[in-house]
Amino acid sequence: MRQMSRFLRVLGAVLIVLVVLAYVGYLAIYFTYAVDLFRWPFDYDQGEGFELYDAILYSQGEWPYRANAVYPFYASNYPPLFHLLIVPLLPLFGPRLIAGRLVSFVATLVTGGAIAFVVRRKVGGRFIPLISGLAFLASNYVYQIGPLCRMHMTMVMFETLAIAFVAEFEHPKHGNRNLLLGLLMLLCAGYTKQMAVFTVVAALSYVFLRDVKRSIAAGALLALAAGAIFGLLNVATEGQWWVNTIQANVNEYDYRQTIFLFGQWFRLHTVFVLLAAAYLVYETFWGRLSAYSLWFLFALGAGALSGKWGAGFGYFTTAVAAACLTSGLALGRLQHWAKTMGEREAEKRRCSSYASLCLACLIPGLYLIQAPRMLHMPTSGPVFGTLARYFGVDNQLVVGDCTTFQYHDAMGYTQLGHLLTPEDYAAGETIMDYVRTADGPVFSEEAMFSLLAGEPVITNPTQLYNLYNNDLLDTDEIIERIEAQHFGLVIFRAQFYPPPVLEAIGQNYKPVEHICMNGFYYHILWPHRLLDLTE
Repeated sequence: MRQMSRFLRVLGAVLIVLVVLAYVGYLAIYFTYAVDLFRWPFDYDQGEGFELYDAILYSQGEWPYRANAVYPFYASNYPPLFHLLIVPLLPLFGPRLIAGRLVSFVATLVTGGAIAFVVRRKVGGRFIPLISGLAFLASNYVYQIGPLCRMHMTMVMFETLAIAFVAEFEHPKHGNRNLLLGLLMLLCAGYTKQMAVFTVVAALSYVFLRDVKRSIAAGALLALAAGAIFGLLNVATEGQWWVNTIQANVNEYDYRQTIFLFGQWFRLHTVFVLLAAAYLVYETFWGRLSAYSLWFLFALGAGALSGKWGAGFGYFTTAVAAACLTSGLALGRLQHWAKTMGEREAEKRRCSSYASLCLACLIPGLYLIQAPRMLHMPTSGPVFGTLARYFGVDNQLVVGDCTTFQYHDAMGYTQLGHLLTPEDYAAGETIMDYVRTADGPVFSEEAMFSLLAGEPVITNPTQLYNLYNNDLLDTDEIIERIEAQHFGLVIFRAQFYPPPVLEAIGQNYKPVEHICMNGFYYHILWPHRLLDLTE
């Protein structure tokens, strides 16, 4: 009996060491990727430059919510808070994407830290809280979009903080403070990105289940504050806030994409999802529903929107955070149960219980089973190359439109996650040579080329496309300028513009070079008037 106990203790300790090494390893990969992106001056993900440009407009005292039918045909379709957080960093970094990327990266670290703090406060110990926080940062989804100049991870940070505060609204001493802070975080999340509405419903539902009167008061206060800000923004922008952030976001929906992404999310995060779901069932039938279980449940609603045009796996990052947190609570509950059973058995038989010892092996074993399901890493270099050969993924490459990357991801095909190459930097400089010598404004599908050259940003292609599909865009002026060959250069990557705009460009501009950068072809087009002169 003593030998078996000793064996289980040693096994549990070994498994804990392996788990910590695995998840700290994922953290190191995340830092490597983030630092690599901090150095990259161009758009890594289409749209990053437009987020930065919104922040620049705010720093100049201008609104990014404008009439899209008039020059420069630009408007933002997102709330302002993420961009406002970038503004203080602009004097330090200038018009560079590192400002926004740092905000997003720090937001992911805060989220992971908040998850670990909540789990530690609820279940105690160090191991489960530590891995719960690191698990969030180890997710393929968080890894890929975490260091990007996009607002999604900042929204998840505010959502996590909101749930952490609201969950403690019944605290005998600080309950009112916690509720007010939670409402503030919900307001911040909603004005970072509209998708936070699901977390708002989860938080208010939890308060309603515990205290109907306070839930009504909290909901009214939040609605009043959000409505007042909404109204002021709409008045200040002469109605363009409503058009660009609400009407323009009604997109086509493909349920097949949603089904695929739900399957992918479950396959990548199986252990966390099953534990969180089990904890939800346990609380529903044998306990009291917590804010964390409700958050996990309602976060699935955000995932259900992933079938919208322009959406993707990023819509599941809130569900990832909720699953990591709730799964930690589930394992903590198991640990508490085993400890209680062990104490009872020890009192009766005057011997130690195998329940705690077995569970001490089971918990790290579950984390260890989960770790390879999320495998993602570069596959080149002295360190990552060696690890890739050890894991048998050294020959697995991610294939872009025009090149392959030495990167492996359990997701399969992905446009994000790989490191940049010297060839990518050289290609970027080639494109910039075209931009700097352009005879007129640059009509670019990515904003950073214009920003780096000190030129005005023209158009936001996906916003124009969304407006056009909702019959909210008059394309007359933009087509007139294209037909007049007003723009000295056109740069395509995905051709997300409305069909009439693409047709006009095709009739008045001609490709002169196709440049491969970051896995995509960038198509350089000159106006016919310049080609006639060169010929």
